[in-house]
Amino acid sequence: MDCTNKDTAYLNLIYGDSTLGIGGKNFHYIFSYVRGGLESMVMEGKEWMYRIPRPAFWRATTDNDRGNKFSEKSGMWLGADMFIKCSSYDVSVDGIKKELLTGPDNNCYSMEETAKTVKIAFMYETITVPSTTVEVSYEVFAEGNIRVDVHYFGKPGLPQLPLFGMRFIMPTKAAGYQYDGLSGETYPDRKAGGKPGIYKIEGLPVTKYLVPQDCGVHMDTRWVEVYRNTTLNNADKDEERFGLCFSSIKKEGEEAAGFAFSCLPYTPEELENATHQEELPPARRTVLTILGAVRGVGGIDSWGADVEADYRIDAQKDIEYSFMISRA
Repeated sequence: MDCTNKDTAYLNLIYGDSTLGIGGKNFHYIFSYVRGGLESMVMEGKEWMYRIPRPAFWRATTDNDRGNKFSEKSGMWLGADMFIKCSSYDVSVDGIKKELLTGPDNNCYSMEETAKTVKIAFMYETITVPSTTVEVSYEVFAEGNIRVDVHYFGKPGLPQLPLFGMRFIMPTKAAGYQYDGLSGETYPDRKAGGKPGIYKIEGLPVTKYLVPQDCGVHMDTRWVEVYRNTTLNNADKDEERFGLCFSSIKKEGEEAAGFAFSCLPYTPEELENATHQEELPPARRTVLTILGAVRGVGGIDSWGADVEADYRIDAQKDIEYSFMISRA
């Protein structure tokens, strides 16, 4: 069915038995209640989702993390990163909460449902001890832009976080990306050498440390555009460049907006499992992580001293941030 509304001022809605479809001019999104998130995001006929975006808690252990035993102290966040469950969800259409969403109650809706905005909020529960929750809400606008609001709820008794953000895994390896932020690889305690500007990166470079580890973080980013030229659809012509933009949203009272991000061909778990570069798997996907908080790297005495207090992430405190997804 072609659910594209000829009037771009409205979204077309399809209330499935376990999904909500949202369509407009040259885009269509599918949100899954069962799987707990954005299952499909098609823009200009190109699919951008390979896995449902989920909250991210882990970074591949760095040499400095090993030296100060950080991963041994905070290892439960690796499990939380890999295994997290969606405990509940809410859907609001034009500001009104919807109740009859799944089969057979969804039969009350027609095939002509429209809206100006739709907001879907998913609540996730971690497997940490004690457990805590993360709320991720997606607000879809008529032009196809998606506002993402992320809220981690701090909990007493939890160890320091390696990072916190949202991880997007895309179907194919990106041709490259460009961003407005600091030059080079930067972390909260490694920003002094970064120069603000717009930078273009070819491919998805991975820093060739002797032992694979977290790398490629860029701080104080206003926006990042990811470009691909291949898909998993045999009908598409490869080498046709297409892009997706993630831009920061300034909070009230902030002097400037900005997030951190990394764009790599590997998940933290793939990097963690490799003890040498040749053990890394062939690069097939794009792993973009939009970060609301990042731990510093430390290394004050090479291998041993903890990261300075200002650059640690207290898991007992809330973390909130927002960003917008749009066509590049």
